[in-house]
Amino acid sequence: MKVKHLFGPAALALSLLIATPGTAATTEGAPIITGKQWMESDANLKKAYLLGMANLLQVEQAYQRRHAPTDAQTLVPRFARGLQAQTLDSVRQSLDNWYAANPAKLERPVVETLWFEIVMPGTKRTP
Repeated sequence: MKVKHLFGPAALALSLLIATPGTAATTEGAPIITGKQWMESDANLKKAYLLGMANLLQVEQAYQRRHAPTDAQTLVPRFARGLQAQTLDSVRQSLDNWYAANPAKLERPVVETLWFEIVMPGTKRTP
């Protein structure tokens, strides 16, 4: 993904999503964002989600340069290959289009849709 100098805004947006003022920390894990939440969000919130994913993948790629697992042990190389021709806006638009065309599947997690509808088809394209 073509992401540069956007870590600050992404970190702020993600912290706003996670922060729950006035409540104690819960033992529950992070919520899984589904198509329902995706379609109810504005473009900036969607971009923040995708920036968080991109940053996570970049950190993992940097770590894996020193501790390289096999492709069978990690999804990171496939994510990178599958998204290499994409931008944040093209991924956002593809997810918007998929959920709009599949309203009965709004409970499907966004990360699952991203993987099966964008990343995997992208790995089959020749560079």
